[in-house]
Amino acid sequence: MLRSKLKTIILASSVTIMAISLVSFPQESVDASIRGLTMWWEIVFPSLLPFFIVSEMLIGFGVVKFIGVLLEPLMRPLFRVPGVGGFVWAMGMASGQPAGAKLTARLRQEGQLTKVEAERLVSFTNSSNPLFIFGAVSVGFFHNAKLGILLAVAHYLGNVTVGLLMRFYGKNLSRTKEPTRKFSIRAAFSELHRTRVNDKRPIGKLLGDAVMSSIQTLLMIGGFIILFSVINKLLFHLHITGFLGEAVKYVLNTFHLSEALSIPFISGLFEITLGSQLISQVKEASLMNQVIITSFILAFSGFSIQAQVASILAQTDINFKPFFFGRIIQGFSASIYAFLLWEPLYARTNNGEQPTNAIPVTFFGEGAWLSDTFSLMTKLGPPITIFALCLYILLYSRRIYQSK
Repeated sequence: MLRSKLKTIILASSVTIMAISLVSFPQESVDASIRGLTMWWEIVFPSLLPFFIVSEMLIGFGVVKFIGVLLEPLMRPLFRVPGVGGFVWAMGMASGQPAGAKLTARLRQEGQLTKVEAERLVSFTNSSNPLFIFGAVSVGFFHNAKLGILLAVAHYLGNVTVGLLMRFYGKNLSRTKEPTRKFSIRAAFSELHRTRVNDKRPIGKLLGDAVMSSIQTLLMIGGFIILFSVINKLLFHLHITGFLGEAVKYVLNTFHLSEALSIPFISGLFEITLGSQLISQVKEASLMNQVIITSFILAFSGFSIQAQVASILAQTDINFKPFFFGRIIQGFSASIYAFLLWEPLYARTNNGEQPTNAIPVTFFGEGAWLSDTFSLMTKLGPPITIFALCLYILLYSRRIYQSK
């Protein structure tokens, strides 16, 4: 009872302080809101919407079940999750956060994952997509596309590390031995057909449901992005960020990292985009120090994305704690990988040359096309978002009219 009352007091006090801060810093709050909104409708919404819709369609048509049967011999021994986890992992890396959490929750609702399997899966299938790592962070902030290779390798190796460690999670809760199917295309096609037949929805209804569900999720994500953008700004003006930064300095000193990275690090714990940008602007720190801290906050995901994941998981019985624990593991492991791979993946290949935006042809084709794609998305993002929201309003109005 005492713990519950204490929690109530803390939550009420926090919201009250935030309300007072909004009144005390109106212009700063509006600027932060606009920044969050701009990020959402230029980048997040148009980049995630196609993946969310296609994922819903793939689940409905049984393709995910088909992929799950084929990947079962790989995913079960390595990560102790069903083969469908391979689909979630791939889509999570391609589309970015919080796609892995949404797909995991969706498959849990479909009954394709047990509670423990879902908690293992969600802990390592949420990651930043390559477009964000190369286009926004490496080229946009650091003006050095070659750093993208190092950041991406460290980031995704961190994902694998979390997956391998979390395979031991819930081991005592599994009373029966988890079966591993053999590779069978015939069995995969059978599961695909069975899943499609069992879903009685017509194609039009399935597509409409996919659009509605995806846009509803993205609206929720947009709200969290704006909220945490404002919170981050208010914490700075209330000098809370600076206070926490003083404590972080001791930790950074322990690992022989620059103290100047303390405040950007705190900002990155709340929102990875702002944190990465601030880290890239710290001239007092070496580039290696900047990369190590950036790797940590990219892997930790920030409280903004974690709140989005918590909201998605709240619709199921999936526990949020394994996901949060996984973010801490990935944060440290990605930082360690960035440190270990600095010499072979960046310092040795650069040979003391000045940073450049050109990405090696052998990796990503001619020129910095990821940077160009990112710039194009910022231009096309707003009209795509407006069109999708108008479509959502039409579909929603139609359903209300038909239900009467």
